[in-house]
Amino acid sequence: MKTTDTPPAGAEAAKVPAQRSGTTGGDAPGSAKTTGGNVLNVFSHGVLIVWAIMVVLPLFWAVMSSFKTDSDIFNTPWSLPGSLSFDAWGRAWSQAHMSEYFLNTIMVVGGSLVGTLVLGSMAAYVIARFEFPGNRFVYFLFVGGMSFPIMLALVPLFYVMDNMGLLNTIHGLIAVYIAYSLPFTVFFLTSFFRTLPTSVAEAAIIDGASHTRTFFQVMLPMAKPGLISVGIFNFLGQWNQYMLPTVLNTDPEKRVLAQGLVELAASQGYKGDYSGLFAGLVIAMLPVLAAYIVFQRQVVSGLTAGALK
Repeated sequence: MKTTDTPPAGAEAAKVPAQRSGTTGGDAPGSAKTTGGNVLNVFSHGVLIVWAIMVVLPLFWAVMSSFKTDSDIFNTPWSLPGSLSFDAWGRAWSQAHMSEYFLNTIMVVGGSLVGTLVLGSMAAYVIARFEFPGNRFVYFLFVGGMSFPIMLALVPLFYVMDNMGLLNTIHGLIAVYIAYSLPFTVFFLTSFFRTLPTSVAEAAIIDGASHTRTFFQVMLPMAKPGLISVGIFNFLGQWNQYMLPTVLNTDPEKRVLAQGLVELAASQGYKGDYSGLFAGLVIAMLPVLAAYIVFQRQVVSGLTAGALK
């Protein structure tokens, strides 16, 4: 007897919703949702392009003007320089004392950056990993320090530094920069240390390592992306700092780069060396641009590390 294979009754019924879902469900290529997403992408990319032009164009114009003469800057401000002349760079570096200001800035920012990272990472590690009475209170003290305007503390800070004999000194500026940068550093690194696995530190403690050795040899290398990220932010803020050194440092021989640039700009009303002014501006920008270009990947990985846990 010949039999035929007939599908179950429910199979035909199951095909209908499946076919309907393929025609009416999901996002068709021409659906309103897809069109809205494309419009949003075009708009966001357009905003980013405009923003990039607004940032890059002044930088390019400043670099271009630093290789021109003063007459070329006024006569043909938007044209490329006919030849690369480093005369303005030499005048800015030697005659405008930019070399001395650059060296002072390197010492102040270098010392304060190392001190900020060491002290900030130690404080953040203790707050993130250890429970003790007042843990949250100490953490919120650092967070509160981020919202305190430095302008309100300038007058008492001046008298405190004067009483301690730290006015017009390099190490005095280093101490102030460290205190100014610690709140953000502790806030940033506390969140970063909480994302690191605790099993590695526990294994080191079981193997006989002290808390100090565990921190410096185990946890600190693991926090390298976070340290680089917060180090770049502190470097940008400390390198461009103008208010604190202006109030606390009146010695012409110990001025930092921001003070030197303002002095160089103020002197243009009498000398008219605008190409030297642009050269000094580019000299001040180069370390910041170089630091960000070199460590841009570490900055992005450090900022996104907490979101990937």
